[in-house]
Amino acid sequence: MTDQPTVPPAPGPGSGRLPGCFVALEGGDGAGKSTQRALLGEWLTALGHEVVLTREPGGTALGRVLRDAVLHGDDVDPRTEALLYATDRAHHVHRLVRPALRRGAVVVTDRYLDSSVAYQGAARALGTAEIRALSLWATEGLLPDLTVLLDVDPAVGAARRAGAPDRIERESAAFHARVREHFLELAAEDPGRYLVVDAAAAPEDIHAAVRARLAPLLPAPRAAAGLGERP
Repeated sequence: MTDQPTVPPAPGPGSGRLPGCFVALEGGDGAGKSTQRALLGEWLTALGHEVVLTREPGGTALGRVLRDAVLHGDDVDPRTEALLYATDRAHHVHRLVRPALRRGAVVVTDRYLDSSVAYQGAARALGTAEIRALSLWATEGLLPDLTVLLDVDPAVGAARRAGAPDRIERESAAFHARVREHFLELAAEDPGRYLVVDAAAAPEDIHAAVRARLAPLLPAPRAAAGLGERP
């Protein structure tokens, strides 16, 4: 298991003709995305799949530098923030995600482009269409085969967090409420790609719901590639 003018609409489903399967976990901070990513990794590995577990930002060596800049940097304005996320995403897809999908792996990422649409496009008011177009350009139109939205009340998510909050987590309650609202709007607009689950449910129950939705989308299992995170 390894870590990692008008714009035309993106092709779909997410991995297109690539033989792998691409899963994104979305939702507000404290929704339980890391827990569900780990549970999916264990299940998929047991089935015999090569599994790549990754995150945004920070799924590559360059991404970890960009993650530190965007989450902990000083004086990062909204447009710079959006471009840092898009830069990370472009490199992440080119370096890690697309090669894994070409090998037939199952890629599970903690956050993808819908986070940018919700956080920078909606909550930062930079324009949801503009931010989506930027990410689609950066990734050459790659969309997940399944996006799991772990829906959580922002107050509940904040109470679950451990450690000092980063600069995004320190935003106002209204900011995080707008993020949640737009995630739900995105899911309502594209139910074929989204699975919405209540993040307050037991982790095992959430995992069972995700397994049921994901199972029909999986490729034939291949030899597992082992454990650990990919740089």
